[in-house]
Amino acid sequence: MQKNSALIVVDVQNGFTPGGNLAVDHADEIIPQINQLAQYFDNIVLTQDWHPENHISFAQNHTAKQPYDSIELEYGTQVLWPAHCVQGTVDAELHPDLHMPSAQLIIRKGFHANIDSYSVFMEADQKTSTGLAGYLKQRGIDSVFIVGIATDFCVAWSAIDACKLGFNSYVIADATKGIDLNGSLQQAWQEMLAVGVKRILVQDIVSQAAL
Repeated sequence: MQKNSALIVVDVQNGFTPGGNLAVDHADEIIPQINQLAQYFDNIVLTQDWHPENHISFAQNHTAKQPYDSIELEYGTQVLWPAHCVQGTVDAELHPDLHMPSAQLIIRKGFHANIDSYSVFMEADQKTSTGLAGYLKQRGIDSVFIVGIATDFCVAWSAIDACKLGFNSYVIADATKGIDLNGSLQQAWQEMLAVGVKRILVQDIVSQAAL
């Protein structure tokens, strides 16, 4: 891909794959596609959920709440999750099958105890930046191709924020995997497409590279 493009690999961690604390069904099945895509990009960024044990999004930190309940916070509705990707644990490590030797940057998100962070660009309060947008823009990157877990949360929020921040934003659909919580997958795609995110497939990248 062109020098002005980056592949962003979202949260391909033990915690979100089978056996993890917030496992997405069959999420490990997209890892070969992601590894394949890496050969077509000069610029690759990896992200990790990186929560403290007292994180506000963990159901166990709220009295009488269960995973997948919701609460209202200053920045809006927050889904409560099982504790996952706690800093320094095996659950938070990148999946061992992920092979990204040429990745230049790992962005950790969700490390502020009182703010959740789905997007790789902006935390859930829509005020606290991860710094990724500045990094990409300073390197002359204007197009991002997003893959990883989960399509309807961290991938979708990242893709939408990328559009808001002026990037050409692509989601490679068959290199993502969704949770689909109460119809959240279809809703996420509708929201992404509505703001200008483009939905493509791995084969689109492979075919373009062959030209």
